[in-house]
Amino acid sequence: MAAAGGLVAASLCACAAVWSQARTKAEAGIVGAICPVLYPLDESSGDRGIHYTFYGNAFFIDEEGYLLTAAHVLSDFRDGGAPHILLRRAEAPPRVVNVEVVATDAQHDIAILRAVPNPFEGKYAIGCLPLGTEKAELGEAVLAAALRPSRLRDPHSFDAPREERSPAEVLQYATTKLEKGQPESEVFLFDHEVERGQSGSPVLSQETEAVLGIVEGQWLRGVSVRSMKTGKSTSNIGAAIPITYALPLLEEKRIPWHEGRRTK
Repeated sequence: MAAAGGLVAASLCACAAVWSQARTKAEAGIVGAICPVLYPLDESSGDRGIHYTFYGNAFFIDEEGYLLTAAHVLSDFRDGGAPHILLRRAEAPPRVVNVEVVATDAQHDIAILRAVPNPFEGKYAIGCLPLGTEKAELGEAVLAAALRPSRLRDPHSFDAPREERSPAEVLQYATTKLEKGQPESEVFLFDHEVERGQSGSPVLSQETEAVLGIVEGQWLRGVSVRSMKTGKSTSNIGAAIPITYALPLLEEKRIPWHEGRRTK
């Protein structure tokens, strides 16, 4: 299972400003809590900002700057490179920000990050997402949300990203090894074809907007799963790590997070 001249510069900066001004902190919403995980390739900004390598997504869970992602998003940083995130700013171009790896859970493919310094104390157009405390139910309506570079093969920090919101349904639970040498772990499958770079992004309840899972990747076992609502079968299936696996790790590290509850 898988689970990657003067006039022009002025125009690009104007586009970046429109992107960064699109949301204030209060209006950031779901996408405002999500940020690309990257490695900068430039030491200084050019006409399109910082050139970078894109790895996936992470999302904020509280105002102290903590984020969650899938641990495999960070796998290419093991040789000494430090992960960064890209954040929107109010009335200014986006900025590349350092993050620390606080903790990882290899069995469940979960990582906790922290942005340094805390961007919630600065002028950033960001927000945070509440976490569900119960497992996603079969047939539940969910939303897979992600940010990916508009130029996936040549990403730069001033380029406006593609905001992706994909409605889906929880189809079933399955077990698999998320990391070589680790015990099997449970994932839930949903009818969304996960694309490159969506790993680490949140899967939310459409009803409460609480995070129910973290995108692991596309389910590649060649199975077809039937929808509980429509009765139709689909083979375009994504896999997500239940967010309930992240809660014990957050509690162990005494990291605060917002709790999302079901309304029923």
